[in-house]
Amino acid sequence: MQAHLTGLHTLLHCIYSPVRCATLPPASPTAAAPSPPTMRGPHHPHCTRAHQAGALLLVAVTFLLTRLLSAPPPPFPTSRSATQGPWPDLAPHHDHLRIYVYNEDEIDGLRALLRGRDNTVSAATCLKGQWGTQVKIHQLLLKSRFRTLDKDEAHLFFVPSYVKCVRMTGALTDKEINQTYVKVLSQMPYFRRSGGRDHIFVFPSGAGAHLFRSWATFLNRSIILTPEGDRTDKRGISAFNTWKDIIIPGNVDDSMVKPGARAVQPIPLTRRKYLANFLGRAQGKVGRLKLIELAKQYPDKLESPQLKLSGPDKLGRLDYFKHLGNAKFCLAPRGESSWTLRFYESFFVECVPVLLSDEVELPFQNVIDYTEISIKWPSSKIGPELFQYLESIPEERVEEMIARGREMRCMWVYGPDTEPCSAMTAIMWELQRKVRRFHQSAQTFWLHNMSIMNRDLVEFHQWRTPVPLP
Repeated sequence: MQAHLTGLHTLLHCIYSPVRCATLPPASPTAAAPSPPTMRGPHHPHCTRAHQAGALLLVAVTFLLTRLLSAPPPPFPTSRSATQGPWPDLAPHHDHLRIYVYNEDEIDGLRALLRGRDNTVSAATCLKGQWGTQVKIHQLLLKSRFRTLDKDEAHLFFVPSYVKCVRMTGALTDKEINQTYVKVLSQMPYFRRSGGRDHIFVFPSGAGAHLFRSWATFLNRSIILTPEGDRTDKRGISAFNTWKDIIIPGNVDDSMVKPGARAVQPIPLTRRKYLANFLGRAQGKVGRLKLIELAKQYPDKLESPQLKLSGPDKLGRLDYFKHLGNAKFCLAPRGESSWTLRFYESFFVECVPVLLSDEVELPFQNVIDYTEISIKWPSSKIGPELFQYLESIPEERVEEMIARGREMRCMWVYGPDTEPCSAMTAIMWELQRKVRRFHQSAQTFWLHNMSIMNRDLVEFHQWRTPVPLP
C-alpha cells in the first residue's frame, strides 16, 4: 500500500514540478555522480522517464474523462432542422414501436363505429372535410412500417372509429355511440390488461373524446389523438391530458397540400389587398363578433365576408383560399372550441396566422417553436390596437415568418410515416414516447413464472369476453 502511495506521489510531483522533471542530457563519463536520492528529501522523489510517461498518461486520461462527464446530452430535436425532418436522429425504429390495428370485423360493434348501424357510411364520405383525420390516420396505419399483426408483439393498439362522421350523417345517435363503445371495449382483453393505457383512439373534432359520453370512465388512461386541447367552455372538464394525449393537426383540404400542385398559389405580399382577414361564421362567439364589427369599421384593413354554407352565394373552397391568401395576417379566433382549422390552412396560402384563442393547444411542441411562425394575441384585446400592432411589424419579419412556416407546414400533411416530415411521422415519434415495456392495471396480477393473471388467477390468454370494465 505504501509503495502505491509513493508511486502516486511521484507522478503528482512530476505533473506539478515540470522543471524539476525535465529530461536531462545524457551524463558524460566524467560527469560527477548525482547526489544520492536520500539528499532530495521525502518531498522531492526522483522523477524518471517512466514517471514522466505515467504523468502524461494521467493528464490525458483526466482530460478525456472530464470532457466526457461534462459533455452536454445529445441535442433534443428542434424545429431548426425541419427541412430534413425535425427528428432525423430520433425517428422511431420499427423494433421499438409496433402497433396493432384492430380489424373492423374482429370485434362485434366496431364496424358500426366505422360505418353506422346500417353499414351505409363509406370511408370516402368520412375522408372529406376538416375531420378527415379519423380516416387518414387509420388508413396510413394499415400501411405503416410500424404495424404488426401479432397482438403479443404490439406495444400499442389502435382502435379505429369514424364516430364524428357517423354521428354527423345520422348513422348513430349519441346514445348508440356510447353503448357501442362500451360493447367494443368489453371484447378487448388487451384493453383490460393495461386498463386502456396502450390503446389509441382518434377524436378529430372540437368535441374531442366527449363524442363518447362515458370517456371519463373508460378512456381516462388511453392515448387520445385530437386537435382539441380544451373543452371547458361547454363540458366543464377537458378530455385532453397533456401527459398522455397527443394534439394532431386538422385536415387541410388535399388540393392545398400537394407540393407544386396547389389549387391556389400564394400572392406576393406587396400585392395583397388587406392587412388581415377573418373568414368564418360568428357562431355567437364574442371574439368573432368583434372581428366582424371591426371589419365594418376598417374595411380597408380587415376583410371578413359573410360566409354562406348553402345557396348560390355559397363560398366555394377555391374562392375561400383565394380570400384567405389576400392578406398578410390570417386571424384565427376561438369558435365552438379552442382549435381552428384556419390556423393550419394559413400556412398553405402563406399568410401569418394570428391566434385569438387563449386556451388553444398546438401540435408537436417538442420540435416546433411557434414564435417563429405565428402570433398569439390575447382575445380580450381584439380591437384597433391589434391592427396597430400588426402594422408595426417590419415587412422583413413577416417574410421571415412566412418562409419559416413554409418549412414547417409539411407537419400538417397526412403523408406516410416513411417521409422525413409529415403529420404521421410526427405522430409516430410522439407515440414511441408512450411505449411501456410492462403493461398493468388495477385488475392485473403476475406470478413468479412471469404469467399475467386476473383477479380470479386466470392466466391472461385464457380470459374470456366480455371482460369486466371499470
